[in-house]
Amino acid sequence: METRRITVLSAGLGVPSSSRLLADQLAAAAAQQLAAAGYEATVDVVELRDLAVDIANNFVTGYAAPRLAEVIAAVEASDGIIAVTPVFSASFSGLFKSFIDVLDPKSLDGKAVLLGATGGTDRHQMVLDYAMRPLFSYLRTRITATAVFAGPQDWGNTDDGGTPLSGRVERAATEFARLLEDAQPGRKAGPLVTQSFEELLAGISAGR
Repeated sequence: METRRITVLSAGLGVPSSSRLLADQLAAAAAQQLAAAGYEATVDVVELRDLAVDIANNFVTGYAAPRLAEVIAAVEASDGIIAVTPVFSASFSGLFKSFIDVLDPKSLDGKAVLLGATGGTDRHQMVLDYAMRPLFSYLRTRITATAVFAGPQDWGNTDDGGTPLSGRVERAATEFARLLEDAQPGRKAGPLVTQSFEELLAGISAGR
């Protein structure tokens, strides 16, 4: 079974945060869609608030601390990214943008991306189209047609036991899974394995 690696970026500041809640729903729905299509999904959730100091230090020193370097490597090695941010001052959060800025711009080229945002009013939902989508288009990613915004009214249950978000989450996750089913141009190649001359000869003798 083929594996698709997904990195989830949550820029929420609270514990718990609505951004993390939305990110978890999107990740679970995407994994379910991939499983139905015959793929195994590995999901790594990153809380950017835990990296805030390392991100700031990276700007000053140009050096990524071990945990930040590990997350950057995971993003580069992933097939797809689910990116969710709260809305501040009618745009993505400074923490979210700062993390994107420490990445090599070329590292996201071709990756599948599902966008999400949370805010205190539906008036903020356009941030997905006038801030986040242009950012990830500039980075040459493949973005789902559907992005998901969640406001306060979206967290209550409906009469059928679901949530107002359910339909949008499922539609976005389906589009994301379809992008991940294609060949993955954004996957970074793994490290080369060096073999000795004796090991190469042994492999030839064994018919490998």
